[in-house]
Amino acid sequence: MDKESFIISQFQNKFIGDDGAVVGKWVYSKDIFAEDTHFKREWLTLSQIAKKAMLVNISDAIAMNAKPKYALLGVVVPKDFSPEQIKELTCSFLKTAKQYDIKIIGGDTVSGDKLIISITIISSKRKYTLRRKGLEKGDLIAYTGELGGSLKDLNRLFEGKKISKNSRFIEPILREEFIKKAVKYLRCGLDISDSLSKDLSRICALSNLDVEFLRDFTKEELCSGEEYEMLIVFKPKYKNKILQIAQKTNTPINIFAKAKNGLYESECKEHHF
Repeated sequence: MDKESFIISQFQNKFIGDDGAVVGKWVYSKDIFAEDTHFKREWLTLSQIAKKAMLVNISDAIAMNAKPKYALLGVVVPKDFSPEQIKELTCSFLKTAKQYDIKIIGGDTVSGDKLIISITIISSKRKYTLRRKGLEKGDLIAYTGELGGSLKDLNRLFEGKKISKNSRFIEPILREEFIKKAVKYLRCGLDISDSLSKDLSRICALSNLDVEFLRDFTKEELCSGEEYEMLIVFKPKYKNKILQIAQKTNTPINIFAKAKNGLYESECKEHHF
């Protein structure tokens, strides 16, 4: 068990285990975005850092088909930041929140050596909630978009090279419209934050099942983290319906596996400590 899983195991209750915690009519989710863990400051502008911090948190709400409403910000601000740098951060937080009709209602700031952003998103629960548990033998498994680009660009950054401003590593694409329309046909799902292989193993572990891959994958596709595309599961009878919704919402969809007996284990390096 990695240390993150060990920490989570100390707080087990019925609310823990999905991208967010469903409490009554609300869904609560939180992620931390930390300098030298998730990014280096020379890789991104402060505006890009603030935007990505918001998007990866909003992604958890969208992954559960919840409607983000409010945000609480916790920011460790480097001691040497100027008012102009702080304003660049805050303006980007506000702009990104506005794009998703989210109100920033509070939070906290402290001074420190590195930039660390912790965001809590409070979302309203819709009629259908998409959870991680529910995989059954014979189910089809798919993901949206393309995978592998985030890891490829991360490696380029480590090599001191430039990446496109449209890179998924800089700005994830969230699939809100597709999930809203498809959710009633889905058994379960989550956003791909730790890699296709790792997040697939989470869904499989909850139902003690393995998968039969319907196509080959590169290591980059299987193990690329921070993609924030959707990993979804549905009955074979809904395949055409899912494909129709994907087409109508301009969402690339890739059906890549089928659930079977056994237990799938991720072949990728653990991202957590």
